[in-house]
Formats: sequence, C-alpha cells, structure tokens
Amino acid sequence: MTEENKRENIKVEMERSVRALREADVLFENELVSGAVSRLYYSLLYGMRALLLARGFEPKSHEGALRLFGLHFVKEGIFGISDSHVFSRLMKYREEADYNAAYSFSNDDFVGFRKEALALTGKIEVYLKEKGYL
Repeated sequence: MTEENKRENIKVEMERSVRALREADVLFENELVSGAVSRLYYSLLYGMRALLLARGFEPKSHEGALRLFGLHFVKEGIFGISDSHVFSRLMKYREEADYNAAYSFSNDDFVGFRKEALALTGKIEVYLKEKGYL
C-alpha cells in the first residue's frame, strides 16, 4: 500500500466512523436502542481500522482488530488498557444487540457507551493528526 493509498483509506474509514455514529444517534432517537448500540460499535470499529491502517495493518476480523490494537498500541503504551476494554466491551454488546433477541439495553446504557466510544475515537483522531494522517 502506498502512502497516498494509506491516507485515502484512513480518510474513508474515519468518514465511515462519522456516518455510523450519525446512524446510531438516529436509531437511538427513534427508540431503537439495540440497533443504536450496534451502529455505535461500528463507528468505533471504523475508527480503529483507520488507526491500524496508519501502521500498515488491515485486520480481517473484529477480533483481529482488537488483537492488533492491543499488540501495537496498548502494549506499546500509546493507548491504555482501558481503551482496549472499551473496544472489547462494545464488541460484545454489538454481538448481543445483533444476535441475542432476549438481550436489551437501556437508554442510559447507550448514553454511557456513546460517551466511552467518543472518547476513544477522539484519542484515535488525535493520534492520526499527530502522525499527519488527518
């Protein structure tokens, strides 16, 4: 992947992240909380993919993204273990939202998840700006 392609792919992933967050908010405003939680996770996943692309990684799975994040950003002290926990928790909740019809989320759950996801996405944006990708 050329540096130009990397920059373009990072930009696309961050745009996807913003779009998925808007979708999550629309679902939440329409009382579709499980769908909102799912889209919130994807918003964070796309940001995570942008972050990983900055290092030349293209994860093939959700778990792969989490592993690469842990190895190359948390273990190196660039991000904290709590950031990894935010991503892994939201990944679990997305699975519950998408595949477990009996699982339900409250409005407060979504608001809390959104706050954590936005904080981590903000850290990702700062990192990408510092590295000259945004």
